[in-house]
Amino acid sequence: MTEGGLVRRDTARLLVRDPEGRLLLFRFTPDNRAAFWATPGGAVDPGESFAEAARRELREETGFHCDPGHAIDVREVQYRAFWGDHIVSEEHYFAVSVPHADIDTSGHEEIERAVMKSHAWFEREMLADWHEPIFPEDIATLFDRLEDAR
Repeated sequence: MTEGGLVRRDTARLLVRDPEGRLLLFRFTPDNRAAFWATPGGAVDPGESFAEAARRELREETGFHCDPGHAIDVREVQYRAFWGDHIVSEEHYFAVSVPHADIDTSGHEEIERAVMKSHAWFEREMLADWHEPIFPEDIATLFDRLEDAR
């Protein structure tokens, strides 16, 4: 679906924390732009709720089977995707605590395997001045909201 030349792609994003309180981010390395980091997550499929998409994306991208709970942040964003589309998206961010830091990426789709070749667990102080872009740009603020909710 397009809106004034924009492609609608609503997404469920995941703020995944391990037992040490670190945040999981994936490093994206597309051929057509500089590398960047982002939270796990992806598009909401037709007929799927944001929470259902969060649960599915968590399983596919990390191997964890956890309840994402409710969204802690909702926002409307526009951006150019690394595959070229101009996107408008309602993003719902879900906080998920996982039992350990070992993830399983065997559920990644072909495009994810091509551009999401590494991941890392970030402590709060690492987010502020990381040497590559992190999306969303206010990730440190979202991390602080997670800390406040503990």
